[in-house]
Amino acid sequence: MFTSKSMSPLGSAMPASTEALSEELQGIYRGVSEVFPDQPESKDADQNLRQRLAEADRPLRVKLGIDPTGSEIHLGHSIPVRKLRDFQDAGHTAVLIIGDFTARIGDPEGRSEVRRQLTEADVKANAETYLEQVRPILDFETPGRLEVRYNSEWLSQLDLGKILELLSTMTVGQMLAKEGFNQRYTQGNPIYLHEFLYPLMQGYDSVAVEADVELGGTDQKFNIAVGRDLQRHFGLKPQFGMLLPLLLAGDGGQKMSKSLGNYVGLQEDALTMYSKLEKTPDSLIRQYFELLTKQPLDQLPENPRECQKLLALEVTRQYHGEAAANQAQQAAMTLVQGGGSQSAAGVPEFSLAELTFPLKLFYLLSASGLCGSSSDARRQIKGGAVRLEGEQIKDTDLTFDAARDLTGRVLQVGKKKFVRLVD
Repeated sequence: MFTSKSMSPLGSAMPASTEALSEELQGIYRGVSEVFPDQPESKDADQNLRQRLAEADRPLRVKLGIDPTGSEIHLGHSIPVRKLRDFQDAGHTAVLIIGDFTARIGDPEGRSEVRRQLTEADVKANAETYLEQVRPILDFETPGRLEVRYNSEWLSQLDLGKILELLSTMTVGQMLAKEGFNQRYTQGNPIYLHEFLYPLMQGYDSVAVEADVELGGTDQKFNIAVGRDLQRHFGLKPQFGMLLPLLLAGDGGQKMSKSLGNYVGLQEDALTMYSKLEKTPDSLIRQYFELLTKQPLDQLPENPRECQKLLALEVTRQYHGEAAANQAQQAAMTLVQGGGSQSAAGVPEFSLAELTFPLKLFYLLSASGLCGSSSDARRQIKGGAVRLEGEQIKDTDLTFDAARDLTGRVLQVGKKKFVRLVD
């Protein structure tokens, strides 16, 4: 935190050293898709974020809003949170806004239909889990480094006059230019009036906390730009927008998404997290390293397989610690490569030799001792506790035709019970 101009290279008019300035800027700009406005040659601190950082005589207020619309955060969500930490490490103030009010509307971006409106109780429960999940990323301890705010604090206080003022700052044509709205309007899908309020309320968050910089995914440019317009309308200096890439899933085609089931959750156990990341395609490895780690990109292993293992180990370590990450790596290696009746990580094997195929998954869970009975196995499958090679299975009638379909694979129930299936 800045207490004087000599405390931080980024916060001083005369940085302690060009080297220090460059190093911190590299951290702030790593993996960034776009900064706007951005006139890198300009000496105007309102048009050049680098200039604003160099001239600042106080910590900048860097805003990130997250709407607790679900209970789980995945690695894609972690990218702007990690960038928020980069600003913290450079001496600036992270302003994490829990959108407990806006979550009840839901961001319409990328939606072909209206979102289901959440209850106040839903949002409160989700918000509590979100804070726990971002705790390993952000600095919650250092005084002045973090403000956690709930936007119901100011949005619930808006009267009709203030809402009319917000609505008067934007035309219907401007709102329909927003990609999600435009697509729905063109396709004849309904757009409800309360959805038009979402970008205005998110923008008003920037007014309420007097943000200098707002972080978001590349799909958030419209909303962040609205924040700039509203700050200008209310007599404040407009914030900079910093956009970050959307994390692609393992298949390389679609963004990581809970609705698509192609995500790596921050709450997943170490072995599951490691196993999923170890399968990251070569085409995405560099992006994952850039966005999810601090590893120097010019020092990555040349061998693609070693890159996968390093990535999985580094990301798992961030959320589960060094010992758990190393154990997950050892378990994954042993389970894939085989060897011995029990792995060095204490993972038992179960022989398929005595079973008759075709074989139902629920029977296999019972026979292997992972579940107490077939009915218990069905309950575990329905509850999402069963994984095969790290992939969640919810089909209670899943059937395997032959032992070769299962040999060498890891069957898991919950976080602590798993076996490697062998002939």
